[in-house]
Amino acid sequence: METLDFRFASKPVSRVADPALCGVVGSGNLEILIKTGGEPAACRVSIKTSARGFGDTWQAVLGSFAAGHAAGGTEIAINDMGATPAVVTLRLAQALAEYQGGGQ
Repeated sequence: METLDFRFASKPVSRVADPALCGVVGSGNLEILIKTGGEPAACRVSIKTSARGFGDTWQAVLGSFAAGHAAGGTEIAINDMGATPAVVTLRLAQALAEYQGGGQ
């Protein structure tokens, strides 16, 4: 397992609900937990992944997400078992929507 930690500038999240969990850890998939934390204009992301050596890819995918979505003031934990960048982006969007009360 490899552990990666990132911090990205991001617009503050507009509406906060309870912490949100999205996805299932399994072969080729991941789970994401998003909760309140950190500074309002940044999001912190911690990743535990079975796929070693993809730090640059994670940084690019997460940086793009943070730039395109208001995720500031959040802490995101990702448990990964080899998900593709497209699945990561999809699960992040789902978790953020749930966190903002969109799943109700």
